[in-house]
Amino acid sequence: MKLSIVIVSYNVRYYLEQCLESVFRSIGGIEAEVFVVDNHSRDHTVDYLKHRFGNRISLIESSHNLGFARANNIAIRQSQGDYVLLLNPDTFVTENCLHDVLQFMDSHPRAGGCGVMMHNEDGSRANESRRGLPTPFVSLLKMLGRPRRYYMSYLPWDEPCQIEVISGAFCMLRREALDHIGLLDETFFMYGEDIDLSYRTLKGGYENWYYPAKILHYKGESTQKSSFRYVHVFYQAMIIFFRKHYGHLSFFITLPIKVAIYLRAAIALIEMGYRRMRQLLGFYDRRRAIAHYIFVGGERMLNQCRKLTRRKGLSARFVPVEQVGLCDFDDVTAEGPIYLVYDVDTFGFDGILDFSAQHNTKRLLIGTYSCKTKILITASEIVK
Repeated sequence: MKLSIVIVSYNVRYYLEQCLESVFRSIGGIEAEVFVVDNHSRDHTVDYLKHRFGNRISLIESSHNLGFARANNIAIRQSQGDYVLLLNPDTFVTENCLHDVLQFMDSHPRAGGCGVMMHNEDGSRANESRRGLPTPFVSLLKMLGRPRRYYMSYLPWDEPCQIEVISGAFCMLRREALDHIGLLDETFFMYGEDIDLSYRTLKGGYENWYYPAKILHYKGESTQKSSFRYVHVFYQAMIIFFRKHYGHLSFFITLPIKVAIYLRAAIALIEMGYRRMRQLLGFYDRRRAIAHYIFVGGERMLNQCRKLTRRKGLSARFVPVEQVGLCDFDDVTAEGPIYLVYDVDTFGFDGILDFSAQHNTKRLLIGTYSCKTKILITASEIVK
């Protein structure tokens, strides 16, 4: 077995469905197995996956929310691939992504792990694609508003580079390296386990790499980033990592870092409470304004989307794919977010990111529509 793909899911069945569709397009010709570990979702994910994918996936149904690290480890122990890919459900991979990354890993035997070029919902490249280790010095610089070292922004985007931390949203791992350094540390419930694993990979004598294959990451649709629980879990993970790897340092070094982490957590909670208070008082929030959709695709997709927009009362415009080159999307005005909704079957996942990179000015957010599922997907909502 060449590749084992592990996806941990929690209440994101439609994002997960799209993720799996992209995975099956990308593994053509690769001897691969796909594991989905469902962390006790309440949105009927398990029944939905059984109906949609049957025996194409190995489905593990947890009776509890085990957290990201423990759920991944369960599937990794059952997997047989020479490589293991940890993949977030709120992503899609391009058609050539997995072939290209595997070929790179085969040609770099000291590569223990590899990450890719992640794109945000506006088509821009995500800084989290390449990260440095959060040493006390690097962490301090980041908290002071100087994140260049942490995000390794001095590295080129268009060629492979050695990095220090691979994002858990897409983390290709060599089985040999995992056998040597061990699996994910289950002390981390969510967040931080990718940093810890990357650090242990380097300490084990392997290399971490960035390769410019492309994916889209909706960033956190599998969690509630606006919740107080998110703030607690995220910053607690930072404390766990710091204690584990830098707890031996002098008290005069560790104390300012710990104070800074707790201070940032407190600021995040205050900002969150402020936004909620404004919402309760009825203040205008552009993010909650009515969205406008520009549907771009084939005739079948456009006809389905016309029916969808009438039924849902959406503000929309429709552009046949053959007329895309004649359109000026900069003339679109709307108070709310503007989504350029791509026909998945016409553009393909690679085509979506290519088109977005060429024509986007960060005003247009990426949406997708599949004639098979008849579901409109954006980073903020599902419309069906």
